[in-house]
Amino acid sequence: MSTSLRVLSYNIHKGFSFGNTRYLLDEMRHSMRLMKADLVFLQEVVGDNTRNHRSINNWESQQFEFLADEVWPHYAYGKNAIYSHGHHGNAILSQFPFETFDNIDVSHIPTSQRGILIGKINHECFPDGINLVCLHFGLLAFERRRQIAMLCEKIEASLPSDAPLIIAGDFNDWRSDSDITLKALGLKEAFSQRHGHLALTFPARFPMFAMDRIYYRNLELVYAEVLSGHPWNELSDHCALYAEFVI
Repeated sequence: MSTSLRVLSYNIHKGFSFGNTRYLLDEMRHSMRLMKADLVFLQEVVGDNTRNHRSINNWESQQFEFLADEVWPHYAYGKNAIYSHGHHGNAILSQFPFETFDNIDVSHIPTSQRGILIGKINHECFPDGINLVCLHFGLLAFERRRQIAMLCEKIEASLPSDAPLIIAGDFNDWRSDSDITLKALGLKEAFSQRHGHLALTFPARFPMFAMDRIYYRNLELVYAEVLSGHPWNELSDHCALYAEFVI
């Protein structure tokens, strides 16, 4: 009998709406849970912020723990941007236990601290596990080119070509340069495979740019959508992406 694997990727903008006008982490958690995803790839997740803890009611400093609570028993967090009052980064929430995870620094300029969170989960259908990558690339073209090169070097050096792999996150790549590079490694982009083009995900209220992606290799895609409209367009500044695979 086939088994499904449901994947969600979401830049949560540190729990704030577009323009930082409202703190909506609880609403984001509710909407994410309704998708019943097995794996959630998150960007701009706060690990600590003492300033907001003092000034915002119901502030959750370790946002990945709050979002994972009672639904995703396993999670990994990669601290990227570090400042005097806290830090934020990427996180993966999972229904399956992690065999390993590591956070790789891919920063190239002091004002843009970036990392790639790499992990492997145990899954009964895959004796060697499923490899996961959660990322948030830089805003400048030259740093993105270097970051995608580092990612590709890591994949080629450490993962067999037949290993199941999912790469998801905010690529900040409106030129689609990384799309060409990753496809050269045999990866496919979920939304593009189903709809013929990359999903427009930013800004959430009027999506114009294809920033967010879910790439995969050695899995069978059955469904993909961009989560736009109510309530998603009122939450973060990015739309979320959802994909479902059959095993």
